[in-house]
Amino acid sequence: MEEVKKILYSAVQPSGCVTLGNYLGAIKNWVDLQESYNCMYCVADLHSITVRQTPADLRKRSVELLSLFLACGLDPEKNIMYFQSHVPAHAELAWILNCYTYMGELSRMTQFKDKSQRHADNINAGLFTYPVLMAADILLYQTDLVPVGVDQKQHLELARDIAARFNGIYSETFKIPEPYIAKVGAKIMSLTEPTKKMSKSDPNPKGFISVVEDADSIAKKIKSAVTDSEGSIRRGEGKEGIENLMSILSATSGESIESIESRFAGKGYGEFKAEVAEAVVECLRPIKEKYDQYMQDKAYVEKVYTEGAQHAQYLARRTLDKVYRKVGFVKR
Repeated sequence: MEEVKKILYSAVQPSGCVTLGNYLGAIKNWVDLQESYNCMYCVADLHSITVRQTPADLRKRSVELLSLFLACGLDPEKNIMYFQSHVPAHAELAWILNCYTYMGELSRMTQFKDKSQRHADNINAGLFTYPVLMAADILLYQTDLVPVGVDQKQHLELARDIAARFNGIYSETFKIPEPYIAKVGAKIMSLTEPTKKMSKSDPNPKGFISVVEDADSIAKKIKSAVTDSEGSIRRGEGKEGIENLMSILSATSGESIESIESRFAGKGYGEFKAEVAEAVVECLRPIKEKYDQYMQDKAYVEKVYTEGAQHAQYLARRTLDKVYRKVGFVKR
């Protein structure tokens, strides 16, 4: 008897660009996951509008992000990929779950405090109830596993609490999701501030490399990456910049850190950075080529996200119908 695969759910906001750090730290591993799990990858456009967006840019970035999923090797025959706004059940379940979530729980969310400070001119209700929509995203699909970083751990705990509360009132309705502890990818730091993680929201574009950046731009950014005045290529205290470049070279070439350190002993930063740049360019080249092809093939990308939404809506509707019946709504 064939083992039923567990459901793994992940949602990504279409904000900013996907960086080399995002790819090496997470997305690269997703390709392996599609063989072991039933994976769902959602472009979280509903979440994006808690912060003001330029409509045309949001549409463009959403299509670009889904095209990038495909370019990185996610197979639409093995994964469900869709736009969150194309599955109305997300918003429908979020409203119901709002009624089973306490104000005190939401006010303790650290991301709400953080975003309220950064967007003080637009502290909207969506920003406050954002974690409830995130809980709805997960619980709609009877999700088993959710890959979470440190910044999202609190939100998953809330989703688990809401699910347990609802189940306690109405009997077993939602599966309680577990965090998925991903195989640790390379932790890539900023090229300008190597003590901070590489981030797509970095205001300094020299600090990050986009997965679809052109080769010349990548080479320039690596060349200007922060190092130190010592001049030796080794690990150690105060060598964060060099250690970061060594990690990048190791993750993109497959060579161990120890081998890199040994091979570059006595050599200069110029030669080292040139090799790092070449390794990054070669690692990202096939992704960029495929991405450019998908961006030209709008009909295929539309087919992927349309069929993905239809599949997602079918799965979501099964849960939502159960929830509607439990809370007492008249069957439609």
